[in-house]
Amino acid sequence: MIENSFAITATFIAYLIMMLAIGAIAYMRTSNSSDYFLGGRSLGPWPAALSAGASDMSGWLLLGLPGYAYAAGVEAFWLAGGLLLGTWANWLVNAKRLRTYSITTDSITLPDFFSRRFNDTSKLIQTISAFFILLFFLFYTSSGLVAGGKLFETVFGLDYSIAVIIGTACVVSYTLFGGFLAVSWTDLVQGLLMSAALLIVPIAALDGGFGQLSNDLSAINPELLTLWNDVKGEPLSAIAIISLAAWGLGYFGQPHILARFQATRTNKDLVVARRIAVIWTALSMTGAMLVGLVGLVYVNSGTIELADGEKIFMILVNAMFHPVIAGILLAAILAAIMSTADSQLLVSSSALAEDFYKQVVKQNASTEEIVKVGRFAVILISLIALALAMSPDSSVLGLVSYAWAGFGAAFGPALVLSLYWRRMNRNGALAGIIIGGVTIVIWKQLTGGWFDVYEIVPGVIFSTLAIIGVSLATAEPNEVVKAQHADFEKKLVEFE
Repeated sequence: MIENSFAITATFIAYLIMMLAIGAIAYMRTSNSSDYFLGGRSLGPWPAALSAGASDMSGWLLLGLPGYAYAAGVEAFWLAGGLLLGTWANWLVNAKRLRTYSITTDSITLPDFFSRRFNDTSKLIQTISAFFILLFFLFYTSSGLVAGGKLFETVFGLDYSIAVIIGTACVVSYTLFGGFLAVSWTDLVQGLLMSAALLIVPIAALDGGFGQLSNDLSAINPELLTLWNDVKGEPLSAIAIISLAAWGLGYFGQPHILARFQATRTNKDLVVARRIAVIWTALSMTGAMLVGLVGLVYVNSGTIELADGEKIFMILVNAMFHPVIAGILLAAILAAIMSTADSQLLVSSSALAEDFYKQVVKQNASTEEIVKVGRFAVILISLIALALAMSPDSSVLGLVSYAWAGFGAAFGPALVLSLYWRRMNRNGALAGIIIGGVTIVIWKQLTGGWFDVYEIVPGVIFSTLAIIGVSLATAEPNEVVKAQHADFEKKLVEFE
């Protein structure tokens, strides 16, 4: 437990009140399903960029990545580099085309887009896509709840299970009512807070209270300071480097990030948003890795003992800052957790409401009814994720890696090819989504040799081959799909 928790508690309460106030304002501007799930496509470049970044990074940015840098040292730069490249490529390759195509097809969710893009009257693509969204988001949301549990456990000395329940209640409270606008507006604030905290902590540590420690690196394993060796001093294998850098592939299929592209006001705003997003990501990940590396000096000096490296950010904040400042910086962890978990809950609820309920249960459901079902889904999904998060031994990074690979393989190749390749058809899309998702589930269970490579690599490869092979082996898209694609290309020029 962190000392002087009264001031920290007051800071947390003030922060939560501010977030709830934003949610209340957004609630008054939410009248239909388009408002609830995409904010009426009204995001400017700043909220679009920081909402995408904040919902992307989650609690792993302040817990998982610093913890990995603390355990693996400079090796973490391979992971961060892959993510930064993936961020830039995703905005460049997908953003304008997805926004334009989703307007052309009048689609709100990613499964809805796939269904309309290929004129799938059977709704099979939409249903299967929604299934994978619900499956992998349960793990992704659970990672945020685990991070919340570790935060409240460390700061307030709460039992882990109680801490997870409190964190879940914080997230659900404003996602439930405000919808996409609440999520995006709060993400703007939370994204700025996250990046500020990650830069302030290592700079203050090196320049101030830990100056005497930064001059003594003798206690650190020297292998932690090399880019090409692992912690045992052995050269990093090709499998290890590929696995770390391949995290960047996941961006192309993350529904909660892609929704920001669809919700942006204009295509021109996406250019500005891309620059903001890349700069924010670079600064935030640099700060996160420095937190882990500075923590190495601090912990290995013998000052404290640390059993869980994912708590290093919290330990440094408590050691260096006044309780009020510490409260603000620790609130950044809560911001990271909330900014991602809310987005994940919202996308999951849209999958249940728009892609299951409206398509299978009640096709003539009104928009007001869809919003109500979506809010019920937020509660249901959060309870299931809460059950998955109840183990105190859960790893934030481990849960994120599985879900990240699942989305990247199931949806990434299918989305990119659907935005660029005219010959792609419904059968190819269906094969790619199924094979990509199933590969992740199966590959995760295998070990030894190339089976140790991060599962997103074979997932993306097999999904891409399936899309191309099946599309070429079956009939060309029908005239409706061809006409729709021609309309999309026309709008793409008009929107510039």
